[in-house]
Amino acid sequence: MKRENHTGVSEFVFQGFSSFNEHKLTLFVVFLTSYLLTLAGNVIIVTIISIDHHLHTSMYFFLSILSTSETMYTLDIVPQRFSSLTGQSQSISMAGCTTQIFIFITLAINSCFLLTMVYDRYVAICKPLRYTIIMNKKVCAQMVWGSCSIGLLVAIIQISSVLPFCDREMAHYFCEIHAVMKLSCADTNLYDTINFIISSVVIVVPMGLVFISYILIISTILKIVSIEGQKKAFATCASHFTVVIIHYGCASISYPKPKSENTRDQNQEISVTYTIFTPLLIVVYTLRNKGVKNALRHAIGKKPFCLGI
Repeated sequence: MKRENHTGVSEFVFQGFSSFNEHKLTLFVVFLTSYLLTLAGNVIIVTIISIDHHLHTSMYFFLSILSTSETMYTLDIVPQRFSSLTGQSQSISMAGCTTQIFIFITLAINSCFLLTMVYDRYVAICKPLRYTIIMNKKVCAQMVWGSCSIGLLVAIIQISSVLPFCDREMAHYFCEIHAVMKLSCADTNLYDTINFIISSVVIVVPMGLVFISYILIISTILKIVSIEGQKKAFATCASHFTVVIIHYGCASISYPKPKSENTRDQNQEISVTYTIFTPLLIVVYTLRNKGVKNALRHAIGKKPFCLGI
């Protein structure tokens, strides 16, 4: 982030979870367990999808990309999170903070990945006979590239502001854009408005498209005569829809507003949800997929492979 250092502030110090002193050990154990489960789950997902040719389809391609993105996304902020819980005074340089914001924003725009995945489900359920034609390798690659490009563009815009800083004590456990803006001694109304517009476009528009897709999917599922067919179709979307609700819910509370109106504890609680528990839910969603479960059983020699979606 381009910053004019008018006041001698050369680094920021994270206050972290200082208001949760009595529960730091509990939080450390919970966060560490959740992170290790998420990391292990993502490694398993990417590995099994890579080695099993039955899973070389668009749906599982998107799942592997999402798992890779989630792994890198959590690695960007995990060190500060655990340092703040162990009682260490964690500082970060201006350049380090800028880098963290850039990586975080680029990878955190999972809405793009979630949107591509729901489109895949839309085609699979609403246009099954044309599924392999529409969701070919070139289209999948273009969708992922488009998602990454949106993340990079938003990150570049967000870190391009030039601000002086008057305070170095950041009320957060990582360089979150709103927490950084609060340390500036300049008028940030213009930057807050820009952030509001960007957040609205990046979050609200994809969220609307996701829900429209689900309306079309549900209307198609209800036309299926077989009750068993309806249950199978709903099962493929239920866990993904849960992840969508939590992801967009947390993002909507945190970002699309002219100024951050949440308290320090509220901001940290919300950020914990979308940086710890949402990635874990995505892992659970993927591992519950019938095709992935069958591939895992096949890999450990328990049963012949039988692909299911």
